[in-house]
Amino acid sequence: MDSIYFWIIFNAFVIVLLVLDLFVFHRKEHEVKIKEALLTSLFWIVLALGFNVLIYFWKGEQPAMEFLTGYLIEKSLSVDNLFVFILIFNYFKVPLRYQHNLLFWGVFGALVLRAIFILVGVALIAKFHFLLYILGAFLVYTGVKMAFSKDSDVDPEHNPLVKWASKHIRITKTAVGGKFFTKINGKWFATPLFLVLIMIESTDVVFAADSIPAIIAISKDPFIVYTSNVFALLGLRALYFALAGIMQLFHYLHYGLSLILAFIGVKLLLGASDIYHIDMRYALIAVGAILAVSIAASLMFPKKESELPEPPIKE
Repeated sequence: MDSIYFWIIFNAFVIVLLVLDLFVFHRKEHEVKIKEALLTSLFWIVLALGFNVLIYFWKGEQPAMEFLTGYLIEKSLSVDNLFVFILIFNYFKVPLRYQHNLLFWGVFGALVLRAIFILVGVALIAKFHFLLYILGAFLVYTGVKMAFSKDSDVDPEHNPLVKWASKHIRITKTAVGGKFFTKINGKWFATPLFLVLIMIESTDVVFAADSIPAIIAISKDPFIVYTSNVFALLGLRALYFALAGIMQLFHYLHYGLSLILAFIGVKLLLGASDIYHIDMRYALIAVGAILAVSIAASLMFPKKESELPEPPIKE
């Protein structure tokens, strides 16, 4: 594992960025416009690619390709999962001006949870080689399952955490600005936005079940796995607002991602068995090509208007 100082410096850098984002650039709640979202998305992408260059000169070509491949996979899975966020926000009727704050805390929680998953996962795989076969088979299974599954659906009423919170926590009937908690007659109450946050955090655990194994299958270096995941997550909020109105255009991305997961699973199984080691260059090219074809197919063969989902709620 890399020196603990690298981890401390990187996480301190991420915390500074998050603090600036929440308390400087988005101090006031407002509806994030397309232009702002696109510029912010560009900033996070350039930052990630800049870090990728740093990895290249610091660790070498192989780790740099692993970082880029992991970043592309996580970013693509994020786009596929952003539709779920639209469903959650529409279900709870969350106005756009509150959605950035919700996504911020959702991403913050995801960073903590994924750091734990990654460190534990990499440590277990380093100790128990047979887990590579299980991980590879799981990725192939997940890819096949994703290819034949219907569009993601969300049912907050039956989410175990939301059900538990609704029974055991005092919750206001209406939202109180953008607050998660409020005091009424000397007693603390949670607001409906707190339930939305619970829903986002719990669905991210499900998302991690796909993305974390896929990136661990790409690299055994926990620092590479973690940083590629973090950079993809940091740009998630801006990506949401940039693509919220046109996400339905990428309806074939779902199938491209299923093929990528299956491909990474097969790569891992072949490598673990010493049958054939697919060069990281070819793996990166394959991932990029599959993404490009699925996006191009989506734009060339769009869905009918009657099949499109509801757009995000503005007010």
